[in-house]
Amino acid sequence: MYKYLTKGVKMTIRKNFIFEEEIAQHLEELAKKQKTTQTQVIKDMIEEKYQEVSVEEKLAALKRIAGSSSGLFLGKSVQSIKASMDV
Repeated sequence: MYKYLTKGVKMTIRKNFIFEEEIAQHLEELAKKQKTTQTQVIKDMIEEKYQEVSVEEKLAALKRIAGSSSGLFLGKSVQSIKASMDV
C-alpha cells in the first residue's frame, strides 16, 4: 500500500479490484454517462453507501436511547413537572 499527497488530500493506493467483465462494462458506462472517471464513480458509490450505513447506525443508537427512557416519567404530566420546577 502506497500513500501520497495530492492537492492537500492524503491518498492511498489499494490493490486493484477484480470485476466480472459485465460489471466492468457497467462501470465504464456509468463513468461515461456521468462524464467522470471510473475511480470517481467508485469513490462516490463508496461514500454514498458509507453515509447510508452511518445513518442506520445513528438511528439504531437513537432507538436504543429512546427505548431506555420509556417509563421515566410514569404517572407525571407536563404540568406537574413544571409545577415542581417552580417550587
